[in-house]
Amino acid sequence: MEFQVASAFLDACVLAVLSEEDTYGYVLTQRMREATDISESTLYPVLRRLQKSGYLTTYDQPFQGRNRRYYSITEEGRQKVEEYRKGWIEYRSRVEQVMFGGLQNE
Repeated sequence: MEFQVASAFLDACVLAVLSEEDTYGYVLTQRMREATDISESTLYPVLRRLQKSGYLTTYDQPFQGRNRRYYSITEEGRQKVEEYRKGWIEYRSRVEQVMFGGLQNE
């Protein structure tokens, strides 16, 4: 079963991936698919929003005769992903308490 995901979840996942290394759209889409069913057409608006917010930048590198656009997290993006990580831990704990009660540690 796939749960509907909010934009904050997508933002957090993209920033988390980019906090590990710079990458380009196809690889980023594949990494995101480990967490949720996402298409490139959904991902690129997320990337534009994060860039506009100052959380990531782009640069191009030549690859087989054409340019490949890479995405890189900014210092502001690193701060934001840490906020998301802390929030996720709290959120996950509350959801698990509702879903599993006292069973989550057994």
